[in-house]
Amino acid sequence: MTKQVKPLRKAGILLPVSSLPSSYGIGTLGAEARKFVDFLAAGGQSCWQVLPLGPTSYGDSPYQSFSSFAGNPYFIDLDLLAEEGLLEGPEYEGLSWGEDPAQVDYGLLYANRYPVLRGACARLLAQNRPELAAFCREQEGWLEDYALFMALKDRYGGSSWLEWPEELRLRRPEALDRARTELAGEISFWKGVQYLFFSQWWRLKEYANKKGISIIGDLPIYVALDSADVWAGRSQFQLDGEGRPTEVAGCPPDGFAAGGQLWGNPLFNWEGMREEGYAWWLGRIAFQFRLYDTLRIDHFRGFDEYFAVPYGESTARNGRWRSGPGIAFFQAVRKALGRKDIIAEDLGFLTPSVKKLLRDSGYPGMKVLELAFDSRDPDSGYLPHSYPTHCVVYTGTHDNDTVQGWMASALKEDAAYAKAYLRLSRREGYHWGMMRAAWASPADLAVMQFQDILGLGSEARINTPSTLGGNWQWRTLPGAFDEKLSRRLYREMRVYQRLPKTKK
Repeated sequence: MTKQVKPLRKAGILLPVSSLPSSYGIGTLGAEARKFVDFLAAGGQSCWQVLPLGPTSYGDSPYQSFSSFAGNPYFIDLDLLAEEGLLEGPEYEGLSWGEDPAQVDYGLLYANRYPVLRGACARLLAQNRPELAAFCREQEGWLEDYALFMALKDRYGGSSWLEWPEELRLRRPEALDRARTELAGEISFWKGVQYLFFSQWWRLKEYANKKGISIIGDLPIYVALDSADVWAGRSQFQLDGEGRPTEVAGCPPDGFAAGGQLWGNPLFNWEGMREEGYAWWLGRIAFQFRLYDTLRIDHFRGFDEYFAVPYGESTARNGRWRSGPGIAFFQAVRKALGRKDIIAEDLGFLTPSVKKLLRDSGYPGMKVLELAFDSRDPDSGYLPHSYPTHCVVYTGTHDNDTVQGWMASALKEDAAYAKAYLRLSRREGYHWGMMRAAWASPADLAVMQFQDILGLGSEARINTPSTLGGNWQWRTLPGAFDEKLSRRLYREMRVYQRLPKTKK
């Protein structure tokens, strides 16, 4: 009998749940997810990194969700619901889920998935399962507001809560009580959807963990303005008396975006949060560790300083830096939750104070190989020979092109430098050379995009920041979790000493 122990040198693969193959328009938590876990285990991997799992809003970005806690209804596997007796095949198998299996059609999903889920939830609610009642009690702290929020959003045609009648927008108790009575059926539906999502997710996570695969989750620092979080917790954010932001989040102009990046998220009321002992954040992070084994915290530098843009601006040019909570925040996290496995997303321009915050937190930062050869930032520190062991290396993240796409579109001198430094060969495939450099590096953990494992080009890019349309759509084709490919991965892990360690 062997027992899994945490290895020092590990490897993993980044693949969003949405990008898994399935017959129903988007990746789900069903059979293909388990096939991918099996592929990871056979390939000598230790981790599966996913993007945020929350329900997406307009623009389809997992970083703009209706809730920091809820799960994405699209990820609920319909075949698993049929196995439970909650659906019958004809109710979903003959529906149109899109013409291209390599792309998500979010419009079709929105039109066709919810009627199917309503049928499943009607059967679920009729069964009066004690597990559903227990779930609703355990998750009451966020689920009650979320279910009411979604029911009201449907009532008002999907409009933002800022456009709802004043009594609901300002959450007057008598108006909320009346809405809960009038929308009781809808509220139960949205609770049922969340029960189905989390039942499937926790079963999948258990399956992965038993196979020796840990799950790396992704926590966006900010939440969407049109979310249950902001509607139900206005005091936690920098809002005016009507609930509108005074300033919003973004990034300043740089060599990659002349107008900066205008994210539009409301900013946190850090002073008020500090006075409350960061209770809102502690609850949020504690919940994430029920979903994942490791947590990547997005935009880590925002805890040192955050960029605030006046609300209503069309670009981020007129923003300014403001002080964040600093190390006191992470000390509060450690005191309340203990030592947690956290990765700090510390990409971009880092000031000395950000670097100090990273050191003081003790979290590993990130290195991205595609950024190592950018002539606009020659001192980035992303060349593998300069890595500390206490870091996580990627060829690229969801915001970067694939290796093959980057080699085709990078400046000629940047691509030439990469070829010389990494000894890349077109015949073998540039992706293999760059991935080997990551695996060979001192970094404790090396995570590759699955598109790079497959050697795909820009058509497989997940997201291009500061662009609208065409993002978050790429999907893996059926058959990609190939045994021959997993054997090659396993050999590479053995060469670079990244195989999971076991002991008797």
